[in-house]
Amino acid sequence: MTLNASALRIAATCIGLAAIANCAAGVAQTAQEKPLAITPAAATQWGPCPPIFPNGCQIAVLHGDPAKPNADVFLRVPAGYEIPAHTHTSPERMVLVEGQLRVRYDGAGEEMLSVGEYAYGPARLPHVARCMSSTQCTLFIAFEGPVDAIAHEGAMH
Repeated sequence: MTLNASALRIAATCIGLAAIANCAAGVAQTAQEKPLAITPAAATQWGPCPPIFPNGCQIAVLHGDPAKPNADVFLRVPAGYEIPAHTHTSPERMVLVEGQLRVRYDGAGEEMLSVGEYAYGPARLPHVARCMSSTQCTLFIAFEGPVDAIAHEGAMH
């Protein structure tokens, strides 16, 4: 089947209108979000970490719904605290905000995170951590999927 010039113009117009509609929908969605959301440190609401972590671990939701993708959180632990072996169903992007944190992922050597350093943690890979500083450690974590922590019972290599 061949298209004549009129049919081609109609098809091009339809494609163009669809692209404009998609663009407008994206702009409308973006316009509904606040351009800048600031949470003062004093207003940060801390709560306990999931029950797989020993007492002393605290978490604060900074942005989003932790039950949905793309939530940002702070994780805070006291000096000397050991974060037990666990996994997440989501990758995590982290920046250490306070303290010094030793981290080890299964199959990799230990790494020491210092303030301002970035780390990426793949989904479903067991890992442990320990706050090595004499003060608390605070870690900013951005999750791609819902926030979770699943205890890892097996050996880490």
